[in-house]
Amino acid sequence: MSTKLLCMTSIVALAAGSAMAQDMNFNRIASFPVAANNDGSLDESSAEIIAATGDGMTIVYTDSPLGVIGMIDITDPTSPVAMGTMDMGGEPTAVSIIGNVAFVGVNTSESYTAPSGMVKAIDIPSMTEIGSCDLGGQPDSTAKAPDASFIAIAIENERDEDLGDGRVPQMPAGYVALIDIVDGTLDCDSMIMADVTGLAEIAPEDPEPEFVDINALGETVVTMKENNHIVVLNRDGSVASHFSAGSVDLEGIDATDERAALIFTESQPGRLREPDGIQWIDDMHVAMANEGDMDGGSRGWTIMSKAGELVYESGAAFEHAVVQVGHYPDRRSDAKGVEPEGMEFATFGGTPMVFLLAERASVMGVMDVTDPTAPVLAQILPSGVSPEGVIAIPGRNLLVTANEVDLGEDGAARAHVMIYEYQDAPAAYPHITSEGADELIGWAAMSGLVADPANPGTLYAVNDSFFGFQPTIFTIDATQTPARITDATLVTRGGYAAQKLDMEGIALDGEGGFWIASEGRTDRLIPHAIYHVGADGEIEAEIPFPAELLAVETRFGAEGITLVDDTLWIAIQREWADDAENTVKLVAYNTASGEWGAVSYPKVAPETGWVGLSEIVAHGDYVYLIERDNQIGANAVTKLITRVPLSEMVPAPLGGELPVVTREIVRDLMADLTSTGGYVLDKVEGLAIEADGTAWVMTDNDGVDDSSGETMFWTFGKL
Repeated sequence: MSTKLLCMTSIVALAAGSAMAQDMNFNRIASFPVAANNDGSLDESSAEIIAATGDGMTIVYTDSPLGVIGMIDITDPTSPVAMGTMDMGGEPTAVSIIGNVAFVGVNTSESYTAPSGMVKAIDIPSMTEIGSCDLGGQPDSTAKAPDASFIAIAIENERDEDLGDGRVPQMPAGYVALIDIVDGTLDCDSMIMADVTGLAEIAPEDPEPEFVDINALGETVVTMKENNHIVVLNRDGSVASHFSAGSVDLEGIDATDERAALIFTESQPGRLREPDGIQWIDDMHVAMANEGDMDGGSRGWTIMSKAGELVYESGAAFEHAVVQVGHYPDRRSDAKGVEPEGMEFATFGGTPMVFLLAERASVMGVMDVTDPTAPVLAQILPSGVSPEGVIAIPGRNLLVTANEVDLGEDGAARAHVMIYEYQDAPAAYPHITSEGADELIGWAAMSGLVADPANPGTLYAVNDSFFGFQPTIFTIDATQTPARITDATLVTRGGYAAQKLDMEGIALDGEGGFWIASEGRTDRLIPHAIYHVGADGEIEAEIPFPAELLAVETRFGAEGITLVDDTLWIAIQREWADDAENTVKLVAYNTASGEWGAVSYPKVAPETGWVGLSEIVAHGDYVYLIERDNQIGANAVTKLITRVPLSEMVPAPLGGELPVVTREIVRDLMADLTSTGGYVLDKVEGLAIEADGTAWVMTDNDGVDDSSGETMFWTFGKL
C-alpha cells in the first residue's frame, strides 16, 4: 500500500464542549515569529514591550538585542504580516502609542553610573522620527494618559547586579518624567522630572522606578521594585500618596530546585512583594504583579487602593493554578517561581479584566476583577517563551503578547508575538489539567502514554528524567474536557523514589501493573532497561538490555514500549552503531522465554536536524508509531503517526541482518499542532489507542526549561 494518509478526520478539539451556548473566552488565533521581521535570520531577536495603533491594526514591539522596534500588520489578526523594523540608535526599552505615533523609550547609557536615554516620537505609517527628548537617564517603561494629553516615563537608572551583592542604593537615583503631547508629538519643554526620593523605607535615596500607568484623573502610579514601594503622582509631578508594597506569607510552595521534583510543602514567611507591572483597574485601585528582584517576589499578584490599603492578595493561589496546567518551572523554585511580571487591564464585553504574565511559566492569567476584593481566575492562556509585554485591543476583541526569549539556535524556539481573540467559544487551553484532584498534583515533561482497554477514557502517562527524583505514573481521565490528571503514583525501588530512570514508554501488563521503558544514558549512569512495575509503583523486576544491543549502543535509546501477547516491543529513537542510515530498531523481548530480537524500521530522511521514533502502540493488526523530527515552528517538517503490520513484526536475532518492515503513514500531525494558533511544538512523544480505536496524542514540554511549557493533548477520533 502507498504512503498516502489513511486518516483525514479533522482534529477533535478537546475544548469542543457541548452544543449549548458557550461563555466568552480568549483563544489564541495566531503566532508571529519576530525573526520574520528580520528575514528569518538566526541572529537573536526579541519581542519585549508591545503597543497597538489607535485603530488596532498595527502592532509595534521593542527588540532590545537588535536595537530596533518591529512592526506587524494585524489587519487580519489570524494572519499577521511583517512590516519591518526601524533602528532606534540605542536599546529600546518601552513603547506607547497615541494614534499612529509611537513613543519609544531608548536607553543610551554608557554605564550604570552614567545613565542616559531619550524618548523618541515615531510616525508609524512613514517609519520616520518626528521628535525626541533627552531624558537625562535610563528609561524603563512608558505609559500614555487615557486622554492622550501626556506620557509618563519611569527613569530607572538601574543598579548593577554584580556590584555590592546587587543591592541598592547605587546612585544615581531614578525619577519619573512627565511630558505633554502637543499636536501629536513631544513637547520637551513641558517635561517634569518628578522626584520620588525620600519615600521608601528601603534605600529611600535611590528609588528605581520600574513601571508606570496613568488613570482617567491624570494620576500616575509608579512601582519601585527594589524599594518595595508604590508612589502615586499628581499631574504636576507632586506626590499624591505613597506606601510600602508590603509582604506576603507564602504556604504550600516549592522553594527548592535541587530536588528535580515538584513538592509543594514549603513556606516563605514575610516575602516582600517587590512589584513590577502595575495597572489602574479604576481610579481608586491598582493591580500589581509581584515579580521580585532583589529580595522579594511573592509569586502572585495584589490589588491595593491608591491610599495603600490591601484589597486582595493571591498568595500562592495563582501559582497553584499554573502548577495544575503543567507550566510550573521547577528549576526556578528557589528563585521566584512562576515570576509574575507584565500586566494589562481592559474591559471586554462589559467585564473588567486583569491580564497577568508569568514570565518563567510562559502563561497569561485572565482575571475577572468585577469585584476587586474577590477576583476570579477565568483562564490561563499559553504563550511563547517568557512573555514580557501585553496589549489589549478591546475594540477588536483582541489581546496580544510579546514573548522575549529567543533561543536563537537551529531547531529551537524563537521569540514570538501571539494574538488571542475574545470569542463566543469554549476555551481551547489547557488540554489537560490536574485541577479537581484531591491534592495539588504537579506535572510536566510527559513522555510515554497508554490507554486502559478495560476502562474507556482512562489513560496512563509517565514523566521523563527531567524529574529524576520523582518518577511518576499519572492517571488521566480523558472523558472530561479538559482531560483531568486524577492521580499520581510514584515509581519506587525498595519503597523510595527510584533513581536512575528515564521513563519514555509505558505499557499495561494485563495484570494491573505496568511495563516501563527507560531510555538510558550511560554517561549519566542511567541504564538502558525495561522495568516491571506493580500497581503501587514499586519496581518488581529490572531487565537490562542484552550485551548484543549494548555493544552498539548510542545515547538515544528506548522511546516507547507496547505488549503483544508475550512480547514487548521497544522503539529505539535513532540509529545505533550497526543501523543503516535512516533506519532504527524495533526491539523485541519475549517475557516468557527471555529471548531478544529486533526488526529494522525505515524512517524518513531528515530535512533539518534529525528524525527519530517517540512512541510505539499495538492495536488491532498493526503497531503504530510516532515518527518526528526535532524541529520547532517553521523548521518543523516531520510529525507523523505511522504503522507497521503485526504480520511483519517477526524478530530476528540481534547482531545479524534484521528484516526491514513496511512503514505506512497514518496521519500527518502538522495541522493538529497548529490548530490552537501556536507554533509547531517539537516533542510529540505520547500516543495511546483505546479499545475502540480512539487515538490520543501528547507532547512533552521539557519541564518548562527553555520551553514555553505548553502541553498539547488531543484526539483526532478513531484510527
